[in-house]
This record gives sequence, C-alpha cells and structure tokens, in this order.
Amino acid sequence: MLAERVKGLKYLIYQMDVEPANPEKNRQKVKDWIEKQVPLHQPDTIILPEMWNTGYALDQLDDGADDDGKETLELLQPLAKKHGVHIIGGSVANRRNDGIYNSSMIIRNDGELIHEYDKVHLVPMLDEHKFLQGGQAGGAIFELDGIKMGLVICYDLRFPELMRSIALQGAEVIHVVAQWPESRRTHWRYLQHARAIENECYVISANSAGICNDTQFAGESLVIEPNGDLVVEGSPKKEETIQFTIDLDKVKDMRERIPVFSDRVPNLYKMDQ
Repeated sequence: MLAERVKGLKYLIYQMDVEPANPEKNRQKVKDWIEKQVPLHQPDTIILPEMWNTGYALDQLDDGADDDGKETLELLQPLAKKHGVHIIGGSVANRRNDGIYNSSMIIRNDGELIHEYDKVHLVPMLDEHKFLQGGQAGGAIFELDGIKMGLVICYDLRFPELMRSIALQGAEVIHVVAQWPESRRTHWRYLQHARAIENECYVISANSAGICNDTQFAGESLVIEPNGDLVVEGSPKKEETIQFTIDLDKVKDMRERIPVFSDRVPNLYKMDQ
C-alpha cells in the first residue's frame, strides 16, 4: 500500500562531530542523539552525515567498517520503529565480499530498510579508490510519506548528471550527506544552490563538523528551496541539531512557473558515454 502524500515534512539534521576510527563511540553518539532529540522535536525525518561510523580514517577501515550493514541496521531499525521516524542514514563504511563501500541506508518509520545506495564517485584527492569500491548503481529514488526523494554522497554533488537523473524520476527532495572540507566551503554552498535551482527541488544536506587528520570539515549543513533560497544553515564548525519544515507545494509551484523539464531537448545535448 502506497503511503498517502503529505504537504510538508519536519526534519532534524545531526551535524555530527564524528570520532575518527571509533565506530562504537559514534554509534553510541547517534543512539543518544536520536533518543534525546527525536522525542524533543518530534520530526518526521532525521538525517545523518557521511561515514559517521568511522570518519575519514581510511587506512583504518578494515577494523571499523560494518559487515554488510549489520551494525548500522541493528542500531537504526529499532530506533526508527520505536520513535516512528524516518531515518536518512547518512553513510557508513560498509564491508562486502569484494571490498569496502561508502553506503547509505534509508529506513522507514516502521523500521523497514527501503533503499540503499553506494557512493558512485570516489574522491581522487583523498585516494579513496585505494580504500573503497565505487558503487555501480546511481540515480534511484525512494518514497517517504508519498514523496519521491533521492540521495547523493559528498563528491557526488559535483556531478550534475547524477542529480538530474534523480530529478527526472520525479524526486522533489534530494539529500546530500557529506564530510565536506572547510577548504572548499564555497563549492559546498554554490553547488547546492545550483542543484536546487536547476532541478527545482529541495536540496537538504547533512555535513560533519570537527576535524579528522588535520582536515577541518565545513559544517554548514544547508536547506535550499526549489527557487534557490536558503532556508536554514548550520554553523561552520560546531556539532549541532538543525530543525526545519519543508513545504512540498513550493516544488510544484516552481516546476509549473518555470517548466525546465518539459522544455528540455536531450537529443541535442552531446553527452560523453
């Protein structure tokens, strides 16, 4: 049975200071945050950042990665069901038979896992390809409360084709989970505004705060409306909880006023294969 579509969704973002190479501590932090903040704010949906189980201690992933998502699902599924909250599960280092992936898991408010995604684009500047396997399936959507949604992970944000493919499937909200560095803060902000404007959808991001291996993360988790306006933003460096509500009528209104999807002429776009 399809969920009845709602007009708006109330969100919480956990702009988390992830402890590098300490999955037990990070899982406890996430559990404590959910147990405290969800009853206090009563959101429909919560979002975690990228690689929140291990952080970017890439050379220590063998010791800290999930075993095919087992540890993350054992933590998040009961919490989703207990609190009746959808969980956009950020992403975690996740070991499978052929290697370690940067994997996201979406858990519905009844505790069911409804969507998984492995980060497609690995960051060459961090030598991610030496430690991680790239995902082979991008651009799928999922639904929460009757709303079509998508998710990308950090470096994926730089590839407009991926987010456009999600929007073309009807997504009205695209989530970006990240550990984006302060050194490229302006890229972080401008790219999200651009993706929201060009796809006429909400772009909602959860970034990390804190430091890993001398890299300061940018914080500034953002919520961008379909017209490109900033709704709310996190602080630059501090771990915090960010709350907001989105209005899905703004997506419908924007797509009716400026019909970019029906005006596309893809047969004239020369795209490399």
